[in-house]
Amino acid sequence: MSVLVVDPNPGIRANLQNMLNQSGISRVEYAVNAGTAVKQLARRGYDVILCEYDLGGGSGSGSEGQDGQQLLEDLRHHKLIPPWAIFIMLTSEAAHDKVISAAELQPTEYILKPFTADTLNQRIQRALARRTAMLPAYQQIAQGNPQAAIRTCLDAGTGQTRHAVDFARLRAELHASLKEHEQAEAVYRQLIAARPLGWARLGLARSLFAQGRALDAVELLEQLVRDNPRLMAAYDLLARCHEERGEHALAQKTLEEAVGLSPHMVGRLRKLGEVALETGDVGAAEKCFKQVVTRSRHSEFRNPEDHVNLVKALVRKGDPLSAAGVIRDLERSLRGTPELDACMAISNALLQDANGNAAAAVSDLRSAVTAVRAGSALSPGLKVGLTRSLLEHRMDEEASEVMLTAMNGQDGRVTPQQAMNVFVKAGRPDLADGMGRQLRAQAQILLGVADEKRNMGDVRGAVQTLLEALNMAPGNLAVMIAVVGGILRQIMEMGWDHPLAAMCAEQLEHIRALDPEHPRLRALDEEFLAARRKYGILA
Repeated sequence: MSVLVVDPNPGIRANLQNMLNQSGISRVEYAVNAGTAVKQLARRGYDVILCEYDLGGGSGSGSEGQDGQQLLEDLRHHKLIPPWAIFIMLTSEAAHDKVISAAELQPTEYILKPFTADTLNQRIQRALARRTAMLPAYQQIAQGNPQAAIRTCLDAGTGQTRHAVDFARLRAELHASLKEHEQAEAVYRQLIAARPLGWARLGLARSLFAQGRALDAVELLEQLVRDNPRLMAAYDLLARCHEERGEHALAQKTLEEAVGLSPHMVGRLRKLGEVALETGDVGAAEKCFKQVVTRSRHSEFRNPEDHVNLVKALVRKGDPLSAAGVIRDLERSLRGTPELDACMAISNALLQDANGNAAAAVSDLRSAVTAVRAGSALSPGLKVGLTRSLLEHRMDEEASEVMLTAMNGQDGRVTPQQAMNVFVKAGRPDLADGMGRQLRAQAQILLGVADEKRNMGDVRGAVQTLLEALNMAPGNLAVMIAVVGGILRQIMEMGWDHPLAAMCAEQLEHIRALDPEHPRLRALDEEFLAARRKYGILA
């Protein structure tokens, strides 16, 4: 068994080495700070990660370095550790906010210091036993077979009562990942009936939200935070529900309460800053993004978009001098990141606009568009912001071009309806209509490409092309009919694919709502039923 110890203090590292040796564990490696740990975990995996919470005060790390909680956040977000990794947080921190931050990220265990070698060994063995029990399901997930993992969880949950709750929880999460939110809801309700655990009630709220039942989720979450005021993820979801219902001020208030309890989560601070900008509270936005920029300074995964948002807040506040300082810091500290050119150009355009220099702003906006064309991996939100700036300067073609890239991105996409709304709110319904025509034309071209792929025997490629067409024209009846037909052909020829089958069922319902008498609808329904019969999936 291999262990990675992450601790800046050489004396503590030696002590942990001795404790692990007493437990028969000799393959021990070290990282003195979060950055070193990220590099080592990017190269290889470890069975156990023992991580000190406070990584900032010892040798090998600056006083403002990343802490253990932020490290775990980065490792999970960037998938540098698998779901079955054992991550044990070691902390003597008495302050509630930091302990809460560590706990909410759900390390496998966290141990309060001081502790004995026996305590450490017991916690490791307990974590190993749980991982051994659940590894078959995790392996099926890694192999891309979530349905098999669900069956494994069902079988094991009845046979291994010690880990029955863990298996039920994983099963519910798998249903949610497959967009089977009603099934996930049923599992969570069963768990809650036995014992109203906070995480199960949170999972139920997520299922309700995913089914479009935001009001039901709000009622559940408000009670949940009253009963469990330190369950931080409940505040995050409650804020999302408020946003979904257009209640941005309530979303901001909810996030502010969460940050007050747990001020060390960079992701939550970032979200609070974004919501504050939306509500027009530039003072709160400035405060949040300043903290995000500072706390991310030692992360291996710094995001230059945080500087852009801070510039935006300062410009709206009427402080161009400070905004210029942030831009200089962006150029100096994030040199070499692929998004830098675009973020620099957008930031400079914001500053030039604030200074009344429209010609210079247009020049910077052109540079930003050039960076987007070159493949700069900006978030959909930043691309939408860039589109708005382009529209303000009557750069219509560039605005449409950037919005199209936001709609076609891989990491989160802007829906066609959201894109149209941006143009309409900018007073340009003509551009919205033009984009709609352009998307329909592109979708029609993709239908032809899909036909060619299908005729050449590339059934999977045809379906992927059809899904691209659906993304461009989600309400187009001809596209929906083609998508359902393509998916059914792939399933009948290549085997059951649950996400595609769920997509197929969803599109059939959309077709039924738009044209219940469509001549192809009955045949497609019968084909779908035949596919389910073929693979024994009738429930």
